[in-house]
Amino acid sequence: MRISETVEQQLPYLRRYARAVTGAATQGDLAVETMLELLIEGMPDSVTRVSLFKALDQALCAPKSWSAASVPVSPAGRRALLLTSMEGFNAADAAVILGISAAEVEDLLDKSGNDLSAPQSARIFIIEDEPLIVASLSQIVTSLGHHVAGIASTRKQAVQAALDANPDLILADIQLADGTQGTDAVVEIRSKIKVPAIFITAFPERLLTGRDGEPTFLVPKPFKPAQVKTLIGQALFIRSLKIS
Repeated sequence: MRISETVEQQLPYLRRYARAVTGAATQGDLAVETMLELLIEGMPDSVTRVSLFKALDQALCAPKSWSAASVPVSPAGRRALLLTSMEGFNAADAAVILGISAAEVEDLLDKSGNDLSAPQSARIFIIEDEPLIVASLSQIVTSLGHHVAGIASTRKQAVQAALDANPDLILADIQLADGTQGTDAVVEIRSKIKVPAIFITAFPERLLTGRDGEPTFLVPKPFKPAQVKTLIGQALFIRSLKIS
């Protein structure tokens, strides 16, 4: 496979990783663009998925290279969780990407996994119209020691209920039962209160194009509980940095 084809294939997932690491879609995409510019300048003979993520992780950890020194970059343990739980890398590949040993990655995953159950419980609002998925998300939320602040299945229900609940985080499906969009509901909610959101979609690539206004945190549907747990922990971690 040619370099351009490999890059094009991996670009949505590079954006997903960078957005989750920084907690900001715009800055995450900027880091990816900077990494690609450096890649072109270096003119490698070939690239792999691992080498692309390694180059991106290095760019993220050198914020001066993409003019975003004020954007928080998650520590290695959280990046290891994102690489393994969200992006599907094994410990050996995550070690190459992070520039540490596989044993160190395993240690980081153990410690970071324990950190997912936050000492302070958060109030999480769920926007979803499928009862089985609502039940699954609710179980995940409570298993982490958090509380379900409310549940809604339409945009109209979600906006009013979320404003009343004033949650710490929103989990939102993209396509709702009445034909409305979870993204629109969240935009309306965020016009009144500041709250991070994790979006759940069967087509994450459609929201990882680099266009303005795209979500920061995305979970593919069908999802694995570990993916949702990791992003809940990450979103709340980034939120704590921004309000501290």
